[in-house]
Amino acid sequence: LEYNAKLGKGKQPAEGVPILLGITKASLQTRSFISAASFQETTRVLTQAAVEGKKDTLVGLKENVIVGRLIPAGTGAGMNRLRVTANSRDAALKAAWKKQQDALAAAGQREAEPVADAVGSEEKMKAAMAAMAAAAPASDIEDAGEE
Repeated sequence: LEYNAKLGKGKQPAEGVPILLGITKASLQTRSFISAASFQETTRVLTQAAVEGKKDTLVGLKENVIVGRLIPAGTGAGMNRLRVTANSRDAALKAAWKKQQDALAAAGQREAEPVADAVGSEEKMKAAMAAMAAAAPASDIEDAGEE
């Protein structure tokens, strides 16, 4: 009502009419044609989906159960999506690195694959940590202990 009062001249107020759909019509109003086809009017729903070239993204619980996939609730589906994204990103990075290596090989050069610095033994690690501690100002070490 406030929105309608704020309307400028020449504008029409918003109007709406509530519609009470029966369970059959409500189930057919879903975005997923697989979910809609599972309820009633299966042949009509599937024929319409085929004619219109619809694609079902299998987002909801019902269509995933029908197809026999894991349901996207409490199954780690979110983490799996992140894992797939990370794997595709890693594959793209490896492909770019391979392409760069091929270009360097064609030019007669070869760059070594990046390798993380590894500490060979526990003694070397302790020595490296002691060297870092000696190089750091005393105030930094005291501040780090307070966090």
